[in-house]
Amino acid sequence: MSRSSRARLGDILIACRIIEDYATRTDDDGIVFDAIRIRLIEIGEAVKDLDPSVTAPEPDIPWGDIAQMRDQLAHRYFDTSHAIVMATARNDIPLLKSAVERLLDGERGQ
Repeated sequence: MSRSSRARLGDILIACRIIEDYATRTDDDGIVFDAIRIRLIEIGEAVKDLDPSVTAPEPDIPWGDIAQMRDQLAHRYFDTSHAIVMATARNDIPLLKSAVERLLDGERGQ
């Protein structure tokens, strides 16, 4: 059974909040890096299940790149750049979180 778009957006929002918490911790902690990486994979998987019409109201978010990052993190983990993962967590996740919150708020208004 497929989950609803609202449920998928909720999954993304939860993962974003967790990543923001983890990203405040030390950079050199391998467990934190691994935890952030797996949450990024979760986000990418949820994004892949969203119909483009759901994400269309937020065109500034690179939805396709998020899905591609999931594939990179899941299948080429030995080639994963620590700096890119941490920069994504600190710089991109807050933007994604805000966009998902707006999408969820927009669904409530309908």
